[in-house]
Amino acid sequence: MTALSSIPFSLQTVLLLAASNVFMTIAWYGHLKNLATSPWYIAALISWGIALAEYLLQVPANRIGFQQAGFTVGQLKIMQEVITLAVFVPFAVFFLKEPLKLDYLWAALCMVGAVYFIFRSS
Repeated sequence: MTALSSIPFSLQTVLLLAASNVFMTIAWYGHLKNLATSPWYIAALISWGIALAEYLLQVPANRIGFQQAGFTVGQLKIMQEVITLAVFVPFAVFFLKEPLKLDYLWAALCMVGAVYFIFRSS
């Protein structure tokens, strides 16, 4: 029995999506700080390598969520977007040193509405 088998499928989905989003955010935006002086194609190749880790987590997350947890594709997509915002904001503020803006709160409130509408018929 593996450690994952004792975790509910819905939580496995969320945890895998969160982990995949960490890699995705680093792949998409980490080069803006760490590889700022490198040629774009070097940043693209390194980002592509990091994105592979993201796919290795995201694909199983979506399969588990859809096949075992019973989420719809729309629900998986909205979950992904909410998790993306939850990972991106701290990354932007703490790693990229972007200012924390009230706009992030408004975006999060819009996401709450999206979650409500996509999950209300479940």
